[in-house]
Amino acid sequence: MEFLRSVPSFQSLTEDVLSKVADVLEATHYRDGDYIIRQGATGDTFFIISEGQVKVTQQTSANEEPVFLYTLSKGDWFGEQALKGEDVRTASVTAVGDVTCLVVDRESFKQLIGGLENVSSRVNDSDEVKGKIEAEAAFFSMVSLCDFHVICTLGTGGFSRVELVQLRNDHSRSFAMKVLKKRHIVDTSQQGHILSEKRIMMEAHSPFIVRLYRTFRDAKYLYMLLEACLGGELWTLLRDRGSFDDGTTRFYTSCVVEALAFLHCRGIIYRDLKPENIILDHRGYAKLVDFGFAKKVGLGKKTWTFCGTPEYVAPEIILNKGHDVSADCWSLGILIFELLSGSPPFTGSDPMKTYNIILRGIDMVEFPKKINKSAANLIKKLCRWFEGFNWDGIQKGTLTAPFVPSVDGPLDTRNFECFPDDNEEAPPDEESGWDLEF
Repeated sequence: MEFLRSVPSFQSLTEDVLSKVADVLEATHYRDGDYIIRQGATGDTFFIISEGQVKVTQQTSANEEPVFLYTLSKGDWFGEQALKGEDVRTASVTAVGDVTCLVVDRESFKQLIGGLENVSSRVNDSDEVKGKIEAEAAFFSMVSLCDFHVICTLGTGGFSRVELVQLRNDHSRSFAMKVLKKRHIVDTSQQGHILSEKRIMMEAHSPFIVRLYRTFRDAKYLYMLLEACLGGELWTLLRDRGSFDDGTTRFYTSCVVEALAFLHCRGIIYRDLKPENIILDHRGYAKLVDFGFAKKVGLGKKTWTFCGTPEYVAPEIILNKGHDVSADCWSLGILIFELLSGSPPFTGSDPMKTYNIILRGIDMVEFPKKINKSAANLIKKLCRWFEGFNWDGIQKGTLTAPFVPSVDGPLDTRNFECFPDDNEEAPPDEESGWDLEF
């Protein structure tokens, strides 16, 4: 505590807040020669050296060798400016021998001191975005089911079929129409999940979440008119390539982080993160789809529903201890592992065996050599693999995707599997009225 009081950024904090800062400081270990900070990278972390020494160097131009500036030792700190706002590192910091640093990130620090301005600004949509949403709502309120014709099938699932559709009087755009059998929903008691999916997606105006424009209903089916993302499923790309490298995995994971951040600051847990539920748009950017397990629980609240894909389920869900948004953080680590290696870390011959393997913990998993130390630390601790990543480029859509799919127009479905026509017998009518809000 005495040391923390000596840090300029901490001098105005109360003893209670200083104590909380001390509690969230996380020990991170580095080996000789490891870069702790790279010059030119953006940073959001503050470091206190608890063991060892680091050297600070600076490069004045791309053609010159870095110049040694000074050495920092146990008790010294660096990266303080990152706690105040976006910080572009002006020097590199490298470990000399084995080094341990105590680390806190800007978001954790701001939450401790009550600085939630960034979160609040993300929650409030700009007037321009609100105007666009209102114009879209007005347009889609005027269309009906008979205004669309089916082009082909994009995918099938246990509860639904997704068709590529087009407006009969406007061939400039296409949409995805998710069609669900009402009788099947009732027979499997999924009414609550379906209604929750509709409510959450109608409000999820994020560039990293597939848009739901409106819904329809009749005696046999429910219909969800969705944004058409014609780049295909991330799962298909992963299957075809086997695994992704670090840069590719960072890109897709960053898109998922943006989507989860949008949901979490609204008190929504996603609960079904996996490559099959991530789809690519024509630019190659990733978006979350399928919100059947998503639930709005409120900020800081828990829920006890058991749901999710077995390989991705968090231990607290299995143990029925109650879970919150942290369950999505667990799944994010599992996703990163699968993208880097080609398969999730926990697999069994049946769900119960998978759950038992999960409960042994991530530290019992043998990591493939292709997963480097930084990624392994992120998966194990959800630490700082993204330091220096161009988040501004992801948010603005200016960063080039690692794979830009070939999409020649609104009806180009080359990035999807071929599905046969739906020749199943029509389901019986289901008119109990539970779906009146569709």
